[in-house]
Amino acid sequence: MIHPSRIHQLNDKLKRTGPVIYWMSRDQRARDNWALLYAAVSAAEMGTPLVVVFCLLPDFMGAGLRQYAFMLRGLREVEKTLTDQNIPFKVIAGDPVKNISELIREFDAGLLVADFDPLRVKRHWHYAVANMAEVRCVEVDAHNIIPCRHVSQKQEYAAYTIRPKIEKMLYEFLHEFPEIEASGQNINAAPNNWDALYKSIRVDDTVREVTWIHPGEKAAAAMLDDFIETRLPRYHLDRNDPNQDVVSMMSPYLHFGQISPQRVALAVRESASPQEAKNAYLEELIVRRELSDNFCLYNNNYDKVEGFPSWALKTLNEHRHDTREYTYSLEELERGQSHEPLWNAAQLQMVHTGRMHGYMRMYWAKKILEWTETPEQAMEYAIYLNDRYQLDGRDPNGYTGIAWSMGGVHDRAWKERPIFGKIRYMNEKGCRRKFNVDAYINRYSR
Repeated sequence: MIHPSRIHQLNDKLKRTGPVIYWMSRDQRARDNWALLYAAVSAAEMGTPLVVVFCLLPDFMGAGLRQYAFMLRGLREVEKTLTDQNIPFKVIAGDPVKNISELIREFDAGLLVADFDPLRVKRHWHYAVANMAEVRCVEVDAHNIIPCRHVSQKQEYAAYTIRPKIEKMLYEFLHEFPEIEASGQNINAAPNNWDALYKSIRVDDTVREVTWIHPGEKAAAAMLDDFIETRLPRYHLDRNDPNQDVVSMMSPYLHFGQISPQRVALAVRESASPQEAKNAYLEELIVRRELSDNFCLYNNNYDKVEGFPSWALKTLNEHRHDTREYTYSLEELERGQSHEPLWNAAQLQMVHTGRMHGYMRMYWAKKILEWTETPEQAMEYAIYLNDRYQLDGRDPNGYTGIAWSMGGVHDRAWKERPIFGKIRYMNEKGCRRKFNVDAYINRYSR
């Protein structure tokens, strides 16, 4: 039922007879969740209760009210769904390593199940808990259709190297989810005090919440239905035009785990849209997204210049001291005050809506490389801005996209030019060949 390659042991301890704890983190949903399913199956087999726990870190990697509010509203829906299934859901605030370790001892747990996440901080949490625990701790990949460690055991060079591996295995993994099994046991848990939890996070509230998207599993399913019905049929034709609203708008839901990529892929595959449209979207959803997880899992410098391939580091260093016609401070970039209205519009779209079209994300990042003093500064600024304003910040897709734009990750060498060296170049002239730049500027620069 649950493919064994989804399960990764974090320590060599034995299961015990106590409750099963599912430490929910990356995959914040009660449906279509392989980690939750594995925890429920384990609890049923062991004849012990299941409890789901979410550890709320008050200040996580610079996330602000925009991101926390979206996440917390989604978690309230998770609580209701799990409670209806007689599964207790506890949200606790504070240091995850300390809190989860204490919870294992408090419940005298028999097994800990955690979400797979390739980011350094999450891997540190998992192994720190596993090293202290006297019980088996496992990680379940509920985020990738094909488990990240299974599809490849090394950093893939590009999409063309991982694609055949994914295509070969896809039939084995892209299928319907089973129903969750109840263990018949229960732990009495008090309802979460959401008002106190909101007060405990103490985050930056200067970046406002957005109103164009609603969080949670139900809203994610509704957005998916709307995409399939109204936008997917034209996806292969207009996806690179930021003026044509054909993108899925699913990235915040995928980032917070409020919908399973596997559910999205199944729905797209079964839709009546043209095959070209389905193929184009599934390439982004499966191949490119899983390539990002691969990069962050196997390259510990995914958010640093040191993570770039050797040819890119060489060419950037050779052009490190090239004259920059324009350089901007972080504050000027943040306010969208460059000399170029197109870049400013993209930045302001992100500031005000929490999103930016994928084509513009590449252009936006490359211009930051061009307008800052060093590649290291460019990387720092781009990650800061992305993670501060994007709803889907602090995500493998974001780090990989910036590394592709600035450091040739998953790309090849191109014609050499100042500053960029052999990194792929983009400019406004190229954008004008693809879409109506003035319409985009007028739409977002106000």
